[in-house]
Amino acid sequence: MISRQVRATEGRRLSHLPTSPLFLRGKVYPEREPEAEREEDDNMINQEPEEGNPGTEPEIGVEEDVEALRQTLAEEKEKAGNYLANWQRVQADFANYKRRSEQEKGELGNFAKSMLAVGFLAALDDLERALASIPSELADDGWVGGIKLIGNKFQASLESQGISSIEGLGQPFDPNLHEAMRQDKGEEGIIIEELQKGYKLNDRVIRPSMVVVGNGEVAE
Repeated sequence: MISRQVRATEGRRLSHLPTSPLFLRGKVYPEREPEAEREEDDNMINQEPEEGNPGTEPEIGVEEDVEALRQTLAEEKEKAGNYLANWQRVQADFANYKRRSEQEKGELGNFAKSMLAVGFLAALDDLERALASIPSELADDGWVGGIKLIGNKFQASLESQGISSIEGLGQPFDPNLHEAMRQDKGEEGIIIEELQKGYKLNDRVIRPSMVVVGNGEVAE
């Protein structure tokens, strides 16, 4: 009877003990609440990237890419500047070449004109000498007027090509335009006689005038 009561009492005592397997092995561990366990796991997940600071790697990579792009942009700007400078230099060289070519072409044309004109000037000189030697009693004849008209047309044709005569008689002597053949009595430095008329093509002398210059002595 007594033993039956003891077993019943022990049974009631054991019914209040935890039935955890850990407790049954002789060890007692406090059971964690599910919510507390989840919070601890979340904290561990959040703390994992802090080991070795792997979270900063993406930012460093972006900065390196930006720096590389800046360097590439600077290099391309420098190339573009060099290309522009070279293009401007070539353009200036071409403009100079074109201007020089046109100038040389014009000079070549003027040289050809001057060579042709020199050949005609000799004939014009002969025609003018012939007209100057006509006797005064024949000056009014028709054929004399016809020859003078031919000479005037010849002179007009030369002027249309830019060839004009150089003024000499009564003008101050200019070594750039005149060639002094001798000096004679007359006003000093003034051309007193023209032996051969001079001509120029535009502003370039193709044949200087042959003249006589006064030496300052008073003519009797």
